[in-house]
Amino acid sequence: MSKIQAIRGMNDILPVETPVWQYLEQVITDVVQSYGYREIRFPILEQTQLFKRSIGEVTDIVEKEMYSFTDRNGDDLSLRPEGTACCVRAADQHGLLYNQQQRLWYRGPMFRHERPQKGRYRQFHQVGVESFGMAGPDIDAEIILVSVALWKALGLTEHVRLEINNIGTAADRRAYGAALTAYLQQHEQALDEDSRRRLGSNPLRVLDSKVPETQALLVNAPRLSDFVSAETVTHYQRLKELLIANGVSFTENERLVRGLDYYNNLVFEWITSALGSQGTVCAGGRYDALVEQLGGRGTPAVGLAFGMERLVLLMQEAGLVPGHIHRTVDVYVLYSDDAVQAAALLVAERLRSDICGLRVLSHCGGGKFANQLKKAFASGAALAVIVDPAAQTPAGLDGVDVSLRLRALVDDATAESINYSALIERLQAGV
Repeated sequence: MSKIQAIRGMNDILPVETPVWQYLEQVITDVVQSYGYREIRFPILEQTQLFKRSIGEVTDIVEKEMYSFTDRNGDDLSLRPEGTACCVRAADQHGLLYNQQQRLWYRGPMFRHERPQKGRYRQFHQVGVESFGMAGPDIDAEIILVSVALWKALGLTEHVRLEINNIGTAADRRAYGAALTAYLQQHEQALDEDSRRRLGSNPLRVLDSKVPETQALLVNAPRLSDFVSAETVTHYQRLKELLIANGVSFTENERLVRGLDYYNNLVFEWITSALGSQGTVCAGGRYDALVEQLGGRGTPAVGLAFGMERLVLLMQEAGLVPGHIHRTVDVYVLYSDDAVQAAALLVAERLRSDICGLRVLSHCGGGKFANQLKKAFASGAALAVIVDPAAQTPAGLDGVDVSLRLRALVDDATAESINYSALIERLQAGV
């Protein structure tokens, strides 16, 4: 019988890899909570219409990439391809938005049926940070500052750069889209196939083309900055002032539009040159019309999102994964005689109970003492606690008649007899 394999593009995260993920997740949690953002969790499955109405029916995500199906009740459902629409749906449904300010964040798997490649998978893990009910550029600046703080905490500041743009209102973009379409139609035969397809449905996405010939055509194309309203220009100018005042460097990129229909005014991306074509590490912007678009009351909003897989890759490429995170065991407890096997389990339980957070691995499965010691070395633990039958130096452990030895798990180390209270002191001191 053939083995069943994982679905292409949906990867297992193995024990050797999870310490990096856990480290990143903890740093992310600490950073976003330091800004007062609260975690929200929502289902993996949503009604397909949620994404069609928010992301846009003529986007690549909705047209080609969503995992959608009709369930037994006849409902059209989709695995979530991104988190912002889900966050808006959940917050509005539960009355968190009307006449309120909310700072929310989320994390979890998302799904897109696209060609798997390094840093881009069909199941990927996304972190999002969203704020609602605040219309000013100060909250835009704060959202960007959250990402700045995250890069600083991870040591990535020198490995990423910020690009920003003002894409105006929906009306501004419609006017610009008409002008851009008229220009590009004059050069339609010179456009790449993808850009020709987008020309009739979502012309601003042509600005994202990576094809050199298309980029050359865009040099003389109408500029979005000539179409944005004065109000959005004022908002954008104040945002730039706030970023400068907070020491945040940025580049203005007039071709940055983002691939989701719900954005307005500010859009931004954090870019790296360390990951080849997968250069966008984090992206976001303002989406003031989305809540109303999904049936709620008009609510100003801004947010960001980033993929964990790409962040893991960047940390590894930059050599910034701390070595200590791969040590998952502090102490290995073994025994020199089968007669004290039960006592060894009890000693391990006492250690976990008496020292909060101590990671203790108990030897299980029997075997000669020499083989147990080999497994202790292989475990990655720094220390071994050896449980012996009671000798002249008892452990002083209530209800357990054994002796204890402590040994550093390095070559040429020797085991020293120790009583339990002294052992606790040594472990608490990190010795």
